[in-house]
Amino acid sequence: MRSGRFPRMRRVNSIIWEVLADEVHHLSDPRLGSVTITGVDTSPDLRRAVVFYSVADLARLEEVGDGLNSAAGRLQGRLASQVRLKYTPRLDFQPDQGVLGGQKIERLLRKAANRDPGGEE
Repeated sequence: MRSGRFPRMRRVNSIIWEVLADEVHHLSDPRLGSVTITGVDTSPDLRRAVVFYSVADLARLEEVGDGLNSAAGRLQGRLASQVRLKYTPRLDFQPDQGVLGGQKIERLLRKAANRDPGGEE
């Protein structure tokens, strides 16, 4: 995240993350049942926030992204009502690439372990 050197931006990101992580579970959209908000990176002018998310089932990644984007306006409204900022940032949801990479590596390791007929020595 860009805001590593700026304590104020870290606090803003943390507050936005807390609100969104809580509020996303209050939405009635069934696509969002297994989503985890993993982080937030807010622009210095507070007009845009990239919200990173992950899901346990990679096959549902696009479906969950669609659900989050369709709920962005509602989530932005809830954010505005709970947090006092000069601007309420426009929310842009993106899959957390770090978590995705870890999930792919784990899946490959499981596949390799299942193919190894000799097992451990």
